[in-house]
Amino acid sequence: MIRLKPELLELGDHSFEFRLKALKHKLQVAIELEHSTIPPYLYALYSIKTEQNLEIAHLIKSVVKQEMLHMSLDCNVLNAIGGHPKIDSPHFIPDYPGHLPGTVEDSLIVPLAALSKQLVLDVFMVIEEPEQTVDGVDPPPDGITIGQFYDHIKIEISALSRMGNIFTGAHEKQLVTGFPELQDKGVTDEASALAAIDMIIEQGEGSHISPLDPEHELAHYYKYAEVYYGRKLIANPAPHVPVPPWVFEGHRIEFDACGIYPVISNPNSKSYMANPRLADLNLTFNRAYSDMLRKLHKVFNGHPDQLALALLSMQGLRQQAQLMMALEVVPGQTAGPTFDYIPA
Repeated sequence: MIRLKPELLELGDHSFEFRLKALKHKLQVAIELEHSTIPPYLYALYSIKTEQNLEIAHLIKSVVKQEMLHMSLDCNVLNAIGGHPKIDSPHFIPDYPGHLPGTVEDSLIVPLAALSKQLVLDVFMVIEEPEQTVDGVDPPPDGITIGQFYDHIKIEISALSRMGNIFTGAHEKQLVTGFPELQDKGVTDEASALAAIDMIIEQGEGSHISPLDPEHELAHYYKYAEVYYGRKLIANPAPHVPVPPWVFEGHRIEFDACGIYPVISNPNSKSYMANPRLADLNLTFNRAYSDMLRKLHKVFNGHPDQLALALLSMQGLRQQAQLMMALEVVPGQTAGPTFDYIPA
């Protein structure tokens, strides 16, 4: 039973329960937000031909891995306050092209498209943009950032924690394996919940003074900026000069357009109606992706020990996608998976 502090009883049980329900909903949206970035990032990653653009592929892989971690952290927070993550659902996978969940960057339309520098600049860097950068190139305001979205969640967690104990969820549902950042950790109180969300923000955006996250890796925004600018981000070698403390003047990151499959943008099931082989390959991919989501649903609803099975399912997706990406669907363009939900 949740008990309100006496000085806050005048707010009423209904107000407390209503706000707690709203917080659970917002955390579900956060899970969907983190996932919504994964298909576009994977589509671009899969469009890189084998053994081509290796440094860029590594950067994108590292971002995808952390997006999976962020989903896990959101699920841990939601489970900690007695919620139930919903991942095995046809509504969990967004439509592409489309908006990000939670009205984040609400003017941005996110596509499934082959990797290009323009895609990185116009979409990936906008998704991950901080309120303020450390490279002297502040992005223009364009709706709320992911960091601002999470700031609202942090405020509500703290406000509700002052009203009573909201951390009533079963600790057995906490995922504390699979990612180094989760080892022997879990969300049990306000402090650990806020720390989990801070990790999400810092890994995506960095901080106002550094592009590095707490694990000393570049935040997602700057990883994608390295791809766009074609240079590693380094500390300014001339800090006494009135220029940004970090500059894109490190070693070159080569982008070879010939090492990218010319995949179509935003495919859907109708794209392959005239090609039974591509339709079958697309169905196979979608079944595998949907099966991975079902496994993740189990992981975050009482079976955290099954994470390895879910990650194993994900590892096979690249090969399936690239089977499609090697086949023309129209002259000069190859096919790509649609990331549709297929019921079990």
